[in-house]
Amino acid sequence: MKLLVFILNNEEYLEEVLEAYVEAGVTGATILDSEGMGRFLAYEVPLFADFKDFMKGNRPYNKTILSVIRKEEIIETLKTLLDDKVGDLSGPGTGIMFTLPVDWVSGLVPEDEEV
Repeated sequence: MKLLVFILNNEEYLEEVLEAYVEAGVTGATILDSEGMGRFLAYEVPLFADFKDFMKGNRPYNKTILSVIRKEEIIETLKTLLDDKVGDLSGPGTGIMFTLPVDWVSGLVPEDEEV
């Protein structure tokens, strides 16, 4: 199992991203409001106020989507679908996606009960 973390920089794509999750077979996710370090420093820490000039074009807030994925092939399918929806993640300001190993979990619906 893997924990899939996707930080979506453009909140306008959230509905399309969640559609891709469902299409790929992801049955559950948690969505968190988040903001990047650069935005926080530029707008909340006076010492870094000049950093605002570097923020042009960047979105002030993000959505962070967390999901435990049981089957690794789902991750590849989802990556392909997300590239179609939000663009290649290697482009600037698109987002970041990564996985972490999950050694133990409690509270997930058993696979045979998933919709």
